[in-house]
Amino acid sequence: MISESHIGRSYPPTPPYVVSAAKVAEFAAALGERDNPHYAGADAVAPPTFAVVLSSAAWRAMFDDPELELSLSRTVHTDQRFAWRRPLRVGDAVTASLTIEKFRARGSSAFITVVVGLDADGERVCDATSTLLHTWPDAPGEDA
Repeated sequence: MISESHIGRSYPPTPPYVVSAAKVAEFAAALGERDNPHYAGADAVAPPTFAVVLSSAAWRAMFDDPELELSLSRTVHTDQRFAWRRPLRVGDAVTASLTIEKFRARGSSAFITVVVGLDADGERVCDATSTLLHTWPDAPGEDA
């Protein structure tokens, strides 16, 4: 079961995701930004929150880790922060690598903070930090 001993555990990067003009336009439309010229055309940049699409793909490795005993169905995404170095651009081939940064258990619940590094063509472009609240059917042990 996940514990403080897992802090610092990292997972391999996801396969590259190529940012396309169509996906940027689709995401911008979902945000109500369909007419924003920054998000249209071959030279478009992605809205900042597009990073959620890429970072959440990296969560799969953590949830698939049998040692941690985590279930997405018992998890609530409670906080999200982005530290950008540059915008994502159409044509970027982006990989996402997750590292467990913090863990705090309280009874049958735990707060888990993960950082997903987004790299485009070998260059770090963003660190996406998420805090997740996970619950177990039974308490995982004493409060950490």
